[in-house]
Amino acid sequence: MTRLSVNINKIALLRNARGSNFPDLVQVAKDCETFGAEGITVHPRPDERHIRYDDIPKLKDIVNTEFNIEGNPTPRFLEMVLKYRPHQCTLVPDDPQALTSDSGWDTIKHESFLTDVIAQLQEAGIRVSIFCDPEAKYVEGAKKTGTDRIELYTGPYAEAFPHAPQQAVAPYTEAALLANQLQLGINAGHDLNLDNLRFFNQEVPGLLEVSIGHALFVDAIYYGLHNTIQMYLRCLEKV
Repeated sequence: MTRLSVNINKIALLRNARGSNFPDLVQVAKDCETFGAEGITVHPRPDERHIRYDDIPKLKDIVNTEFNIEGNPTPRFLEMVLKYRPHQCTLVPDDPQALTSDSGWDTIKHESFLTDVIAQLQEAGIRVSIFCDPEAKYVEGAKKTGTDRIELYTGPYAEAFPHAPQQAVAPYTEAALLANQLQLGINAGHDLNLDNLRFFNQEVPGLLEVSIGHALFVDAIYYGLHNTIQMYLRCLEKV
């Protein structure tokens, strides 16, 4: 079964809107695990508009499943990750001003940089995943960096899925088959939801983990957090 890591950035964004600790980010992380989440993901950005750097040690202390920190590997970010040593670090090439992540790494252009960063993280005992578009050249480039996993950027899949699901998923199936051949682990994330997740999971061989935040918490408004996490887990059951 593919693992579900819940991205709690949106809870932090809601908390920050009122300048207090309500909702309590740590308690929500605990509850997500109690309700079935198999990991907790956070993505601190330079402006700390949702997850703040001082949230990291508090979460590290209480996450009992898998703690995944993702972000652009700036010096400050790397210093924090190496200090708190999550189970996994996902490297994302997002611009500091970006509303959300919108592309994978050019693993050819940035091979040397990624190789150095990945080596530092692995030396500290941290599993590394890098955000990757579903193109053979970038998957092959990822292998050369020494990364443990790739995280397939699923924004284009989610956009095309309502109109042409088989066409939308085809590049991801091909990328996954290549990654399996190269012995790269496969994660995925971005705009996956209750409508498109089951199909993606069935069509992408070797998918190990998905990270979902925005859609999950939108659904939780209507269905409740416990029920929503269970709904997402059912989408990840292998037939």
